[in-house]
Amino acid sequence: MADPPTGSIADVRPSRASDGDGRAPAQVVARRSEPGRAERDPATYVKRRRRLELTLAWTVPVALVALWQLAAARQWIDVRFFPGPKAIYEASRELVSSGLLFDAVWASAKRILAGYALGVTAGVVVGLLLGVFGLARAALEPTLMTLYVVPKIAVLPLLLLIFGLGDRPKVIAVAITVFFFMWIQTMEAVIATNPGYKEAMRSFDASAWQMFRGVYLPSSLPQIFVAARLCAGISVLVMVSVEFVQGNDGVGFLIWNSWSLFLATRMYVGIVAVSLMGLLFALVVKAIGRRVLPWAPNDKTHGLT
Repeated sequence: MADPPTGSIADVRPSRASDGDGRAPAQVVARRSEPGRAERDPATYVKRRRRLELTLAWTVPVALVALWQLAAARQWIDVRFFPGPKAIYEASRELVSSGLLFDAVWASAKRILAGYALGVTAGVVVGLLLGVFGLARAALEPTLMTLYVVPKIAVLPLLLLIFGLGDRPKVIAVAITVFFFMWIQTMEAVIATNPGYKEAMRSFDASAWQMFRGVYLPSSLPQIFVAARLCAGISVLVMVSVEFVQGNDGVGFLIWNSWSLFLATRMYVGIVAVSLMGLLFALVVKAIGRRVLPWAPNDKTHGLT
């Protein structure tokens, strides 16, 4: 009689335990792996996955807003402190028609963009220099780390004393905050450069400039854009905090003034405006990163999700 074929899906054979301690023989089941849905049709799988992610991304906030409106309509919450989304929307229409909301958003946006640009530029330059040159890092890193832990809002009175009232101290406050975040992330990205890339360039007798342009900069750019995306939201937070303390315009002033007048709906309009500003700013930075860094892995350029 011929031997039965081997290698089937459920080929079960007894085998002796390898430790030799007298245990019962183990059953070894040989299974043939089947390709999953992602392997059989990757394009369709990616589309369905993306469609599911978008559905979840929109369903959760819509459900929360609907629950909030229901709680306000049924008087489950005190509408004096937690007005419903419908009342907030009506207040936003009034602010938009009067031009107050646009003026506040534009006043804050100008300062945020100016401070963000200064902070990112200075942070990237210093981070690259300290990442490439070890002696400069040894000399300046302790001092910069000491200044990093100082609350930046605590520096505002000093900035007001030096530069006076106006937009300049607010812009500098944002720039200082963004600088420290960008400096640390950029320096660490340069230090974490793959040693294999550097050895390959040295084997071709690459100059210092070629090493920087061909290895350090391309390797660190993905992490730099991740830090820039984080700083987009941080710059909005800092500007609103500064406008709480000093200012007569901007979204922060709108929120603070509405609180002092006990206009809860207008205050919530300002909070929503701040959230949308931070979201749009971060999305713009993310889109720029995708366009500028087509070679970068998705988990670096498109991360933080």
